[in-house]
Amino acid sequence: MQTKHNMVKQAIKSKILDGTFQPNQKISSESELMAQFNVSRHTVRLAIGDLVNQGWLYREQGAGTFCADRLNENSIDKTNNKNIAIITTYISDYIFPSIIRGAESYLSEQGYNVSLFSTNNNHQTEKEILEKILTQHYDGIIVEPTRSAFSNPNINLYLNLERLNVPYLMINAFYEELEPLYIVMDDEKGGYIQTEHLINQGHKNIAGFFKTDDIQGIKRMKGFIKAHRANQLQIDPQHIITYKTEEKRKKPSEELEAILASSNNSPTALVCYNDELALNILDVLRKRKLSVPDDISIVGYDDSILAQLSEVKLTTIEHPKSEMGKKAAEVILSIIKGKNNRMKSSDKEISSIVYDPELILRHSTKQTNVVKS
Repeated sequence: MQTKHNMVKQAIKSKILDGTFQPNQKISSESELMAQFNVSRHTVRLAIGDLVNQGWLYREQGAGTFCADRLNENSIDKTNNKNIAIITTYISDYIFPSIIRGAESYLSEQGYNVSLFSTNNNHQTEKEILEKILTQHYDGIIVEPTRSAFSNPNINLYLNLERLNVPYLMINAFYEELEPLYIVMDDEKGGYIQTEHLINQGHKNIAGFFKTDDIQGIKRMKGFIKAHRANQLQIDPQHIITYKTEEKRKKPSEELEAILASSNNSPTALVCYNDELALNILDVLRKRKLSVPDDISIVGYDDSILAQLSEVKLTTIEHPKSEMGKKAAEVILSIIKGKNNRMKSSDKEISSIVYDPELILRHSTKQTNVVKS
């Protein structure tokens, strides 16, 4: 269990790292800290004393305690100055190992050490990782945003990276308010292509499943809706199923069970947020003795290894995976070379990259008996 003085100490460090306390700015008084944390003056003085000894704060007689300019480039240990951090939502799950391998392989070839971090799609974990990175030396960061559909509470930490001229590049998604460089897929177009493929096969009653705490899911859902509108097809509102990361194991399957249990208006095709979800949904269909694609068609997303592991080979949207990882590594090194975070290399401007989605046709979809009108 964390001691009271360590709790106060960590809270002050967090305010320094997220820029709340700027270099040479006076921090809260002892009395204010006592009231804020409901601790004794002795506890506050222990915390402040530790931070002074560690170089985070300094005292001026009769004036108070101030934030040290500890995070400038001259004060950070650069004994090894070829380090890149890669932050993803997950390290070992799904398509993420392929993305990481693509980046890590290229960076290693260029003589860089790579540190891997996983947020588990949790903002608090992202905060802790960014704070750790800010206390060490990294030449650049490749980061996959956490819960990118939501307002991010860690924006100040990214702004502090910018203040310190530490370049970062976002992959798979990005925080729009920061206007960073990014490498992403055109997820709206991907959702459109998934849906249009089924419509072209004669399906008029299509259910869509979308994870909506990440912006990828929001955009894929937008593409799903736009494809229906472009083809003048109505969507049954109950056939758009949304879920969050922590619900992905149960909610989509339970919602599909409920839809299929109803004798009215069952869908003939399903659009899935990704291949991982598609495999979970295949389990539901298998239990109900529904054949894919004879009874119901299904389209995945990402062309992961899972798309070909099941007995039903999934029609899916291709994701660049290791190519995206390698490209991210190339771009972050170009930024480091230029060392200008608005971002120019020595001879050309560095731009964000958007991959165009492509449909991979396999065996999980087929033409319906109903001819498209």
